[in-house]
Amino acid sequence: MSSDKPEQVDGAAAPAKPKRMRRRRARSALFSVGEPMIWLTGAGLMLCTLMVLGLLVLVFNFGMGTFWPGPIIKVTTHSGEVYMGAVTRENRYVPEPSMLESLPPEEAKRARAEMAQDAEGHIYRRLFRTGNFRITQSHFSWVDEFQVAEETRPEWAMLVERREWGVFFGTPDAYVYVDNVIDMDTDKSNDFALKEKAKQIAASKPDTQFVATVFSSGRETLKVIPGTEIDDALRVLGTAEIHSGAEATWDAFNRYHDEVEARWEKRRNLEKFDTGRVNAKQESARLAMRDAELELEDAKHMYGDDSDAAADARKRLEAAKAKYEEVSKWVDAEFGRIRKEINAINTENARYMLELTTAGEGAMKPVTMLQPLDGIVRMFPANQLSFGQKMGVYGSRWWEFLFDEPREANSEGGVWPAIFGTVTMTLIMSLAVVPFGVLAALYIREYAKAGPIISVLRIAITNLAGVPSIVFGVFGLGFFCYKVGAFIDGGPTGLGVDHMAPLGWWILLVVAAVTGNAAFFSWLVSMRKAKQFDESSRALSRLLSWASVALWIGCFIMTAVLIVFVPYFDGFFRASLPNPTYGKGGLIWASLTLALLTLPVVIVATEEALSAVPGSMREGAFACGASKWQTIRTIVLPRAMPGIMTGAILAMARGAGEVAPLMLVGAVKLAPHLPIDSVFPYVHPERSFMHLGFHIYDVGFQSQNSEAAKPMVYTTTLLLILIVAVLNLAAIYLRARLRRRFVANQF
Repeated sequence: MSSDKPEQVDGAAAPAKPKRMRRRRARSALFSVGEPMIWLTGAGLMLCTLMVLGLLVLVFNFGMGTFWPGPIIKVTTHSGEVYMGAVTRENRYVPEPSMLESLPPEEAKRARAEMAQDAEGHIYRRLFRTGNFRITQSHFSWVDEFQVAEETRPEWAMLVERREWGVFFGTPDAYVYVDNVIDMDTDKSNDFALKEKAKQIAASKPDTQFVATVFSSGRETLKVIPGTEIDDALRVLGTAEIHSGAEATWDAFNRYHDEVEARWEKRRNLEKFDTGRVNAKQESARLAMRDAELELEDAKHMYGDDSDAAADARKRLEAAKAKYEEVSKWVDAEFGRIRKEINAINTENARYMLELTTAGEGAMKPVTMLQPLDGIVRMFPANQLSFGQKMGVYGSRWWEFLFDEPREANSEGGVWPAIFGTVTMTLIMSLAVVPFGVLAALYIREYAKAGPIISVLRIAITNLAGVPSIVFGVFGLGFFCYKVGAFIDGGPTGLGVDHMAPLGWWILLVVAAVTGNAAFFSWLVSMRKAKQFDESSRALSRLLSWASVALWIGCFIMTAVLIVFVPYFDGFFRASLPNPTYGKGGLIWASLTLALLTLPVVIVATEEALSAVPGSMREGAFACGASKWQTIRTIVLPRAMPGIMTGAILAMARGAGEVAPLMLVGAVKLAPHLPIDSVFPYVHPERSFMHLGFHIYDVGFQSQNSEAAKPMVYTTTLLLILIVAVLNLAAIYLRARLRRRFVANQF
């Protein structure tokens, strides 16, 4: 039997046994163990990856599905309204009570019945792209499901993509071939003569049909008119040969559209390229004559009206005038030839027309119209297409998107000018930013000594990377366009300043040369004194260094003054003023502005790449007798090249997607000409250009038909991502080759 009392030994209490102390386990903080941080960083990486993939999947899904031809659906409501078109969107919504009260009793009853079938009381609706804007003045219509009484997919429902007025949904009625077409530029007398001839034909053959121009509600439309309805208010085009029926119309379209399209392409080339070539030659002759006039004025002002220089200038002016007159005669003959060819094409294409009828569009009655065949880009019966035919339409739309010009306020057609402008601007920007960024990083890292100036310079570069891009756009507009461009156009006069007197300019030039030489020799002496170890030599070296800096600054200021006020330069495009050539937004200024924007990225990446080259390689090169530049050129730069390419890739990726600066320095909604063409001097960096990023902004936020333009926003975004990816992959491939070549340094 145990007891808690202490044992007694010889009548005395025995000492108590000490209690056993439990040993505490050592505990460590959760975040001192590596596993939680691994999970946390891994989760962050997964979240970022999912966000990027989600964005790409969204853009890819909507972008790739834009051009897929869907069915054409025709619905008839209980109230008798008709809507026919393609369903672009569908959703559910909970109607306001006031909306149900405003509906007719039968519709309100059907709406409440549909709401009762849904657990949350929603009403289902679809957005129909009905097109036919010129007739209905609307592009889209919402149709609630409770309003639909009948839904069909008409066999011969046609989707017609037109060059003007957007898409058209309707059914083909007839193919119309026009005889005796008058020229598009025919005067009133010939028009009257044809009308009188039409009346004679109608009198002899009353059943003859005619095609005439009818003015209705301020618009000009084409209609088939019976001979009995011809009056003086109509402009008769000719007799009509009509082939009725949907199948006959579809067969005629397939038979004649290709040749009509070829003639239309030829006419566009005549209007755009041939006319542009003739205008360029005439403008060149005019500018040469204007240059001669300005030279004569300068000679009179400087040497007098009776001087030999003025006499020579008069001779050149007379020769320029004679040349201009000769060119003007050639231009008139060329324009006559071009206009004759265009009229012949217009006359021939005007013979081919299709008669189409709308479904009604709401409460409107069906409308029949004549559509010239050369105004149709593409037409197909959407509900009859097989999978292979749909793939053909899909490929044709993609081809048009990639290699054609935009139409309908950029909401339809292609984006080839924007693709060309984006790629050209990105390449020029890369060629400008990479050399200067690498040179700046080389000097900071390899040549400059650590000190307050270099520290301030690094801080400035870091802060420059955080400046909003629109600020760079304002700087580019003010400096490149309004200063540098204006100086290129008109010299000092273009900047609004007077020329410096020649004597004063030469004196300042001599002073600037002396100052530059003094700065150079001061720097040389300071470097020599810095190698000596006595205190007086070091002090003199510091003094000479600061003196050299001051002299270089003074030389730079005087050089700038000499350039701005040069008395012997009046600009390269003085004859074009006041219409600026380089003194406005253009491709070259946009590229240089984005080069400044991305310059910090290249400098920082190049510095990191240079610092990653082991110092032992430099020391080994110096030990072998190599100079500083030889070491940099043969040892440092090749091994730092992968890192430099990384900076170039980052610069291209950022510059290609910038939009805000481009809105100020050259990007436009629609550029009539590409920066590179067949007109001398073939490369035109002063021209405005189209850019995919600006195109996305314009289509998404400036289009009058934003709902129809929404798919184009996703498609253009997908294309921009792919172009940036291709440019980056090319640079990454080059970087990988450099890495394999210099495997000793994996930066």
